[in-house]
Amino acid sequence: MKLQNLRIIVDERERKSGIPELLKSVGLNVEMKTLPIGDYIVAPETVVERKSIRDLVSSVFDGRLFDQCSRLKEHFQHPIVLIEGNVDEIEEITENPLIFYGAISTVVLDFKIPVIPTPNAIHTAKLLVSLCSRKDAPKGPYLKKIKKSSDLQKQQLSVLCSLPGIGEKFAVRMLEKFGTPFKVFTATATDLAKVEGLGEARAKKIRKMLESKSKFLKKSNQKTLHDT
Repeated sequence: MKLQNLRIIVDERERKSGIPELLKSVGLNVEMKTLPIGDYIVAPETVVERKSIRDLVSSVFDGRLFDQCSRLKEHFQHPIVLIEGNVDEIEEITENPLIFYGAISTVVLDFKIPVIPTPNAIHTAKLLVSLCSRKDAPKGPYLKKIKKSSDLQKQQLSVLCSLPGIGEKFAVRMLEKFGTPFKVFTATATDLAKVEGLGEARAKKIRKMLESKSKFLKKSNQKTLHDT
């Protein structure tokens, strides 16, 4: 199969990664679009979400990762999360690498989305070419009409899924017990432990994460908070 006959749709925000140019250089038919979900559509039902090690960690903390996984699963039959970079970077980004591996575990086990690592942009491009050139890839329209997520319930679940050790199953149970994400965040470890199957150890981890002082807090603000 000639690469010129292969088509890939790439999100505009991926231009700076250099990957679109690498794909073009080997003769792939690259179409740049603003994609509401994912970064690379390599077949009608196959989409790739590319994340650097640093981006993946930050997306766990701000709740983006699990919201993205929900939407990938909702709209594509074969979503893939691609993690690009040197895994040793985790030690520099976060003091607790388990946050990184816990997030990957959630993506693979709870969302049933495969995670593929690549060391750099060149290998990412090679993987994308391989995904595009599969002989059994279905034919059909690549782009779907996908509206930006504004579903309040999904947003609430996404926020709760960002807590350590919490997948969608526990997030639902939390909302069933407490009613709102705010009440979950303000609940004591004892109350959290009463959520079916959650347990005391996981409840304490959640409280510790919520109550630990962030390194991003500026010293001037720390003084103000102390004075009040």
